[in-house]
Amino acid sequence: MGWRMTTKFEVNGKPVSVNVEPRMTLADCLRHELRLTGTHVGCEHGVCGACTVLVDGEAVRACLMLAVQAEGAKVVTVEGLSNDADLTPLQKSFRKHHALQCGFCTPGFITTAHALLTEEPDCDADRVREVLSGNICRCTGYIGIVEAVLDARAAYKK
Repeated sequence: MGWRMTTKFEVNGKPVSVNVEPRMTLADCLRHELRLTGTHVGCEHGVCGACTVLVDGEAVRACLMLAVQAEGAKVVTVEGLSNDADLTPLQKSFRKHHALQCGFCTPGFITTAHALLTEEPDCDADRVREVLSGNICRCTGYIGIVEAVLDARAAYKK
């Protein structure tokens, strides 16, 4: 076991303190240290988008960020976007539009779409496609995913 560092940040509204090796990615920290397995690890090169989380409100590839870089940050995973009582409007929209199949890419798409809709609730289909172009789905194609995001816009309008 190598040298370890204590890192403190907030995850889904709760303060955490983790003792990790400096080279551990945020994705591995979330999954293995904090047991938040909704953040998926696919390519480990930042290409597929499955590991996308929000760090201080910005969509970030957790496989490209070190856990120690999250010091003092507010991290939100797909679990933190959930509503205990019911599915969120974005999740319901994904279900309604059949925007998921195997589900591996879904957390990254949901997190990325949430970040987009929070910033741009009036975005159009071209903007949705542009922002989601960094996420890869090998099962569904993208028509249902884009439709789901567009359908969920109303829930994000103030």
